[in-house]
Amino acid sequence: MSESSRRPRRSPLVVVAGATAALAAVPALWSGWSWYAAAHDDSAAYARARDQVLAAGEQAAQNMNTLDHRDLGPGLDLWESSTTGELHDQLVQGRAKFEGQVRQARTVTSAKALSGAVTELDDRAGRATVMIALRITVQVPDGAPATKDSRMLGELTRTPGGWKLSALGQAPMGDSAAGGLPSGAPGQPGSSPSPSAGPSAPQQPAGH
Repeated sequence: MSESSRRPRRSPLVVVAGATAALAAVPALWSGWSWYAAAHDDSAAYARARDQVLAAGEQAAQNMNTLDHRDLGPGLDLWESSTTGELHDQLVQGRAKFEGQVRQARTVTSAKALSGAVTELDDRAGRATVMIALRITVQVPDGAPATKDSRMLGELTRTPGGWKLSALGQAPMGDSAAGGLPSGAPGQPGSSPSPSAGPSAPQQPAGH
């Protein structure tokens, strides 16, 4: 008797059952991969949105703390283009009065973002909160430049033109999410972002 004749034959039913089980596993594997791919895509999209929010928040906070009395028009235009909502409306409505104050005070303020963090992000609702550490320099007539570090808490809203500030204010002194600043950084401890967080006097950077 040959070797092949002694080999047990597999039942056709066993073969069909094995094939059916293998085919049944394919949808499960595909479903698992689809779930993983979707979760990965969601995570990547969220990370991109977070990076966009942080970049927009840092730039807007820097813009709002930069103003030169010798070039007020473009500076205030930049303030307005960096904001939205009630904050934007208040800047527009109070522009003429504030422009006169700054011209009279002859101040020059500049800011540099040192660090920042997104503390809240609701991408679906288009709302976010950021903490920004700024180094602000104020130059007054006949005086040496004064430099101070400040923590700003900003709220951003997504608009057709991108993420823009809808509120800006001093961060609470105990909140160090942005890091890198001394605990005695100047400002108004305990305050929160408000739509009217523009400068209260020409000698002060925005948010003071």
